[in-house]
Amino acid sequence: MAGFVFLLMCAIILIGCGAHARVVEHTFNVGNLKVRKLCHSRVITAVNKKLPGPTIKAHEGDTVVVHVVNDSPHNITIHWHGIFQQLTAWADGPNFITQCPIVPGNSYTYRFNITGQEGTLWWHAHASFLRATVYGAIIIRPRAGTKAYPFPKPHKEFPIILGEWWNADVVEVENEALQSGGLPNNSDAFTINGRPGDLIRCSNKHTYKIEVVEGETYLLRIVNAALNNQLFFKVAGHTLNVVAVDASYTAPYTTDIVVIAPGQTVDALMVANAPSARYYMAASAYISSPNVTFDNTTTTGIVHYKSTALTSAPPVKPMMPAFNDTPAAHKFYTSLTSPVRLGSPAVPLHIDEHMFITFGLGLAPCSAGQPKCQGMAASANMNNVSFVFPTKMSLLEAHLKGANGVYTKDFPDRPPTVFDYTNTSINTDPTLASLPFAEKGTKVKKLKYNSTVEVVLQNTAILTIENHPIHLHGFNFYVLAQGFGNYDSSTAVKSYNLVHPLVRNTVSVPTGGWAVIRFKADNPGVWIMHCHLDVHLPLGLAMAFEVENGPTLSSTLPPPPPDFPRC
Repeated sequence: MAGFVFLLMCAIILIGCGAHARVVEHTFNVGNLKVRKLCHSRVITAVNKKLPGPTIKAHEGDTVVVHVVNDSPHNITIHWHGIFQQLTAWADGPNFITQCPIVPGNSYTYRFNITGQEGTLWWHAHASFLRATVYGAIIIRPRAGTKAYPFPKPHKEFPIILGEWWNADVVEVENEALQSGGLPNNSDAFTINGRPGDLIRCSNKHTYKIEVVEGETYLLRIVNAALNNQLFFKVAGHTLNVVAVDASYTAPYTTDIVVIAPGQTVDALMVANAPSARYYMAASAYISSPNVTFDNTTTTGIVHYKSTALTSAPPVKPMMPAFNDTPAAHKFYTSLTSPVRLGSPAVPLHIDEHMFITFGLGLAPCSAGQPKCQGMAASANMNNVSFVFPTKMSLLEAHLKGANGVYTKDFPDRPPTVFDYTNTSINTDPTLASLPFAEKGTKVKKLKYNSTVEVVLQNTAILTIENHPIHLHGFNFYVLAQGFGNYDSSTAVKSYNLVHPLVRNTVSVPTGGWAVIRFKADNPGVWIMHCHLDVHLPLGLAMAFEVENGPTLSSTLPPPPPDFPRC
């Protein structure tokens, strides 16, 4: 019976897309690749011997089939960041959440349909720090034969994938940090499409370049694939017109600067209307946490006007913001909205579940698995629960089988202690000495199918304040409001945008502040919500939602495919 259900669901996925739908098929060979950057040669993990890896190009309604063959020495999973995975939760990819890893020498085929999404998403490894080099773009165009973009058709499109580069082996970088109980070393450079740019040593030949024709319009599909840094992005001499984020259209917003957190995407139109010349596109770090060291390099690419003769003159440089320009970042994030809809708002107004989730960094006593740790180790938590990843079975498989001992269903709706969340002097209060220490556990929040959930995400300043990008798997959500300080419902509710709020899958919660999101739990399965600064994920800055099946076959999660990885 299980086999029949699986075949039936495969048929639904493959033929349920309607006219003009197709199957987009790829093979991802994950293996070692020797590269030389920043005067160093090293071996990285890459897909199909490329950095970035292959771009998946599809139309809304298409089915994507990706055969992942793991020829690397590491366990691997691939996450299709932002794809809803309706009834295909087994293909979502986070390690030990929806699947066990693909061990070296093995393979797994991811199958999923793209429904109700247009724009730019991306894929990346979801195991260890491997997504530093295992990533690529997903470009979703409107359904074939039905409609065009809701903006002028661009002359050409360019994926702009912002990355982060270490001269050291990234797996060793993470392991060293975990064993010592500290934070990992900073990266050595940022990259645009895998290239640091000619402002970085030994990188004159490693600069991404695009050629433009004067007067034409270009669509930049910008992805932040960096592990641990939000980034400012600019093109000297040009403005950008943002038309989509996270594969959801926005009301057009004109700006000379884009701010983009790890996990987020921004689609922006650029008109080539500057004087004929060469111009730098550039990205540099936005750092919201005070008194920390960071990668202060600037990665560059070059926009070359076709009518400009090749010259030795350097490209025009953009004026980048200060690394800690939080007002600029907040202005960008809060200026984005969805297009105005006619009639009733799309936002569900009845709320079934109210949650208030505090999150941030804390401390934990060194464990036996941290031989280089002295006294205390860095930790992180949500509602005073530091998330522990399973090791024997994925949460999704345990959910399907009703297995005991893998997780509990008691993730709290509110933090156990009410305090002055964003007061940076909080540690001077002896009555709150236990705040930095959170219990460790694998706890989920159970949700009824089709229930509406509102979550207040409240930053804490127990160790430091920071702007955290929070990503929810399996869903988009409405960003209703965001602000600084402690969330106060009596005043915050007045600022809620219930008419045309931004739709995202990753929200950048302001440093020392809060954000309110709302979503409908219409996708059965187990879905992780976590900080997309990878440094914080193994420390426990995560939780998961367990969404029940609905009343029909079309709202019931089918069993895993036959080649599902086993632990």
